[in-house]
Amino acid sequence: MELHERIRSKVLREKVVSKEEAAKFIKDGMTVACSGFTPAGYPKVVPEMIAQRAQKGENIRLNIITGASTGDELDGVLARSGVIKKRYPYQTNTDCRNGINSGQIDFCDIHLSHLPQFIKLGYLGNIDIALVEAVAITEDGGIVPSTSVGATNTFVQKADKVIVEINFAQPLDLEGLHDIYDPGDPPLRSPIPLCRVSDRIGIPYIPCPKEKIVAIVISNRKDSTNPVAEIDRDSRLIAGHIIDFLEFEIKKGRFPKNLLPLQSGVGSVANAVLTNFKESRFENLEIYSEVLQDAVLELIDTGKVSFASGTAFTISPSKLDHFYKNLKFYKNYTILRPQEISNNPEVIRRLGAIAMNTAIEIDIYGNVNSTHIGGCAMMNGIGGSGDFTRNAALSIFTTKSVAKDGNISSIVPMVSHHDHTEHDVHVVVTEQGLADLRGLSPKERVKQIIGKCAHPDFRKELWDYYRKALFYAKYKHTPHMLNRVFDLHNYMVKYGTMKPKVC
Repeated sequence: MELHERIRSKVLREKVVSKEEAAKFIKDGMTVACSGFTPAGYPKVVPEMIAQRAQKGENIRLNIITGASTGDELDGVLARSGVIKKRYPYQTNTDCRNGINSGQIDFCDIHLSHLPQFIKLGYLGNIDIALVEAVAITEDGGIVPSTSVGATNTFVQKADKVIVEINFAQPLDLEGLHDIYDPGDPPLRSPIPLCRVSDRIGIPYIPCPKEKIVAIVISNRKDSTNPVAEIDRDSRLIAGHIIDFLEFEIKKGRFPKNLLPLQSGVGSVANAVLTNFKESRFENLEIYSEVLQDAVLELIDTGKVSFASGTAFTISPSKLDHFYKNLKFYKNYTILRPQEISNNPEVIRRLGAIAMNTAIEIDIYGNVNSTHIGGCAMMNGIGGSGDFTRNAALSIFTTKSVAKDGNISSIVPMVSHHDHTEHDVHVVVTEQGLADLRGLSPKERVKQIIGKCAHPDFRKELWDYYRKALFYAKYKHTPHMLNRVFDLHNYMVKYGTMKPKVC
């Protein structure tokens, strides 16, 4: 009976096959677009069958596109088996990352709001197969996503063929949570009619012609999400600085009492910052973000958040059962949209989001590196941080002032890779303090960033660099010594630390 509830078309029930049979549709050289977003709602059984074929000696190399990162059952197994030839647009898997940084996997980093349009315009070539996870398929072939939407609607629209994994471990109560809307293509694209975080503008499933679905596979696996680290002292301090700053902004009349819609990036620090809003005086908060993590559920539970919009639920293993058990309750306060909407610059600008994202390093003039270690090694990707940073009413970047047991300064003379320029970064926050950079010249920003955000162990080196640059540089607007600007990075490569050696 439950199969009839999940697959409501008799014609499509006849397309249920084994995972081995479904995997045979995927052949060497294809581009396969998979559902999934940081890591939620991704296919879990067909990728393993593809990996097994490669492990048995079959030559199969694929271009893999997803909405964002996925779990080990997709990125991990395909990377370890050598299947991934090229990967788009964001990943967090260790084996996939190692393949990228060793040169075995080509990686193209793309702003997440741009990905659907890139596909529609053919920039990434033809999509041979869309491999998607769902909780149900309607009588007309409409695909009901599971815990994420991402770019799945675009994948289904543009793919030659579709393979669906119906996941019985994902509750059928997820149906009705999604709001699928296509803004159309230029030059006939219309304004997106979304004026409030809670607005519904689309339909609750992804349209798909039944004849396009060539195989359906049954699975029964929960998302392999990542645990969230305990909130440490530094994260609490960062959150406290942000909350104090936002309270000041309200007193100055720049924001309403319930602020503007909040966006928070992915990861433990971002989750910790948002969690600390439970202890703030703010009420009736709204979230307009990509990923809804544990902190969003806690804020809903405590009555702090009135509504939250995203494109994926990324709930830690310790909270996942609680989420499923209370799903009917959370559906009253949440909605999942395609990333073309959740990350859309038009909507972000209209709603006036307050963007809070995490940096790897920040330089003394306010430029941010959020993707590369040492300028060369890819970490995860830019994700949606650029979508929100460039278009937010207020853009905040957070980082702990030091990394690797205090050996690396997160504040440097020049970032080793630029993702977000000084023009888009309004506020920088570390556990040391908060620097408000709005309206400041480059030299004024230096005083704020070093004075308030740099760790005391590195302030002397940073001030020494700046003063020498100011003295020796021919042009004084943004003083730099190009022959010395990466001294800290080079010292790290040579000695394993940015701290000067003690003789």
